[in-house]
Amino acid sequence: MKIKETFMNPVFSISAIIVGLLVIIGAFLPEQFGRVGQSLFDFTTVNFGWFYLLAVFIIIVFLIGISISKHGKTRLGPPDSRPEYSFFTWVGMLFSAGFGVSLVFWSVAEPMTHFFTTPFPGQEAQTEEAARVAMGYSFFHWGISQWAVFAIAGLGIAFLQFRKNRSGLVSAAIEPVVGKNKGVANTINILAVIATVMGVATTVGLSFIQLNGGLSSVFNIPNHIGVQVIIAVVMLAAYLTSSVTGLDKGIKWLSNMNLVLALLIMAIVFFLGPTVFILNSFVLGMGDYISSFVQYSLRLNPYTGGDWVYQWTIFYWAWAIAWSPFVGAFVARVSRGRTIREFVSGVMVVPPAIACVWIAVFGGTAVYSDLNNGTQIAETVNEDVTVALFEALSVVPFTDILSIISILLIFTFMVTSADSASYILGSMTSNGSLNPALTTKVIWGVLITAIALVLLFTGGLNALQTASLTAALPFTVILLIMIAAIFKAIQREYKPKDKERDS
Repeated sequence: MKIKETFMNPVFSISAIIVGLLVIIGAFLPEQFGRVGQSLFDFTTVNFGWFYLLAVFIIIVFLIGISISKHGKTRLGPPDSRPEYSFFTWVGMLFSAGFGVSLVFWSVAEPMTHFFTTPFPGQEAQTEEAARVAMGYSFFHWGISQWAVFAIAGLGIAFLQFRKNRSGLVSAAIEPVVGKNKGVANTINILAVIATVMGVATTVGLSFIQLNGGLSSVFNIPNHIGVQVIIAVVMLAAYLTSSVTGLDKGIKWLSNMNLVLALLIMAIVFFLGPTVFILNSFVLGMGDYISSFVQYSLRLNPYTGGDWVYQWTIFYWAWAIAWSPFVGAFVARVSRGRTIREFVSGVMVVPPAIACVWIAVFGGTAVYSDLNNGTQIAETVNEDVTVALFEALSVVPFTDILSIISILLIFTFMVTSADSASYILGSMTSNGSLNPALTTKVIWGVLITAIALVLLFTGGLNALQTASLTAALPFTVILLIMIAAIFKAIQREYKPKDKERDS
C-alpha cells in the first residue's frame, strides 16, 4: 500500500490521532492524566474483574476442545501447505513477541513480591510455605492462561487469512458472526490498534525501567527518568535499523538471538546456582500449579474483600488481552502451514513451559538465597522492583558477566518487541497488508516510544498498568466473539459437500 493510501485509511488516521492526543495530554496535563487513568483502573477492576477471569477460562476450554477434535487436523493454509519457519525459529518468535522483556522483568520480581507479601490473608510471609505459594502462583500467572489469549486471537486471524485468503485484520476474524459492515470493521480495528499500542507501551516502558535498574546495579548509572529517555532513543535507533530489513531478516534474526541468549543465561544460572533446589521447586511448583489451576483461574474475594487478585491476576489477564491483537496477529503471521492442533499445542505449551523453567531458575535462586543464606532480596525488591533480576544474579558467581548478558538480552527483547509491534500495527492500519510501508512502521514505532515515556513521566508503572487494563476491556468482548467466529468458520469447512481431509 502506498503512503498516501495509508494516511487516507481511517483506521490509521483515527488511531494515530487518538494515540497522539494521549501523548499530548499526558505531556501537558500529567496530574490530570494520572487521576483519570486511576479512576478508569478502579472502575474496571471493581466492576469487570469477574469478566476477565471468566473470559480467559472460557478461551482455554475452547482451545483445548477444538485442538483435540477432528478439526485439529485442519491446516492454517491450503491442505498441502507446510510451516514456513523451523520449530526453533517459530518458538523464538513466539517467545520474543509474547513474553520477552516482561518475563525477564517479573521472573524474580513476582515470586519475591509474593514471598514478601503473600497472596492469601493470614499466611505468614517469608516462610517456606510462603515461598511455595509464591512459586506456584508465579507459574500460574505465566502459564497457559496468558498464552491462551494470544492463541485465540492468532487462530482466528490465521484461519481466515491463510485458509480463506482474507485480510489479516481482527475485524475479518469475526466477520462470520458480525457480518460485513465497514463502520463496525473500522471501529473494531481501531480498538485493536489502540489496545495494541497500550499493551506494547506497557512492556516497552517496563524495559526502560529495568534496563535503567540494571545499568544502575552494574555501572552505578543513576536510576532516573533522564537515563530512561536516553535508553528510549537508543532503542528507537536500533528498532529503525532492524525494521528496514523486514520480518524474514531483522525480526527472525533477533528472535533467534533472543532465544539463544535466554537459554544460555538460564543454563549458566541453573548450574552455578542451587541446582537441586531449583529442580525440586520446579517439580513442586508445577504440581501446585496443576492442582490449583481451576481455583486460581476463578479466584475472587466477594466475601472477605481484598484487592490482591485485582492487582495481580486480573491485571495480568487484562495485560495479555491488551497485548493480544499484536501477539495474535504476529503469531498468526509466523504460523502459516501448521495444523490447528500443532498451533494450539505449540503456542499454549512450549512458551509457558520455558517461562516456568525460567521462573524456577531465577526466582528459585533468589528464594533459596533468602531462605538459606540470610540475604534480603525480598526486602530489596519490595523497595525497588526494577533491580530484582540483578539482585538474584548477585548471589551466583560471575555476577558482572551475567548482568551484562542480561542487559543485552533485555535490550534485544525490547527492540524485537518494538519491531514486531510496529510491523503488525503497520499491517493493521494498511488493510492487513503483509508488507506495510516502512514509513507507516516508523510512525508507529515513534508513537509507541512516546506513549511509553509519557506514561513513565506521569505515573511510572502504575500509569502503564492503568493504560493496559482499561484498553483491554472492549477487546475482551471481541475475543469472545472470535470464539464463535472460529467455530462457525471451521464448521463450514467440514460440511459434507466440501469436507477436506488435511494430512
